[in-house]
Amino acid sequence: MLKNLLQVIPKTISNEINAKTLHTTAVMCKVQAGRYRITPKRDRPLTYEMANAPHHIVHRKSWNSWNTSTILDGLRPSQTAIEDVFIRKFMIGTWHALVCSEVIIKRQYNHIRIAAIIRQGITARKMYFLIGYTEEMLSNWLQCPVTLELQTVADRKDVVFKYI
Repeated sequence: MLKNLLQVIPKTISNEINAKTLHTTAVMCKVQAGRYRITPKRDRPLTYEMANAPHHIVHRKSWNSWNTSTILDGLRPSQTAIEDVFIRKFMIGTWHALVCSEVIIKRQYNHIRIAAIIRQGITARKMYFLIGYTEEMLSNWLQCPVTLELQTVADRKDVVFKYI
């Protein structure tokens, strides 16, 4: 009798476990993250990067950081993410009120290329100084060559894609 009881107990336990492990819910497609609300006067300017929703990455727009450290068994994904945040904060702080777009960071081997759209709010002499200063400081801190690829626009309104 004890032998029969021991045979019945594992079957009932396994049936209960199998029945309780799979849960399903309805799909909710209402995602608000990364989208901007429409203002009543429709006067909020959006750049091309901001106008596309996050699910359109790769279809309509590209990534803001290009690197290979996030692949499976990547060498240093956390350090790369922290360096990218540092580079963006440094660029926005150094080029105060001049950066009109997203700062794009491209890593190729041991070389970092930084792309951005800058407003022509300072003289050419100051702009060349800031380019050299930024490249030199980031190269020393990150221990690899850094190159800035900047485009200039006359006014901040030139990068506006649409108003919402």
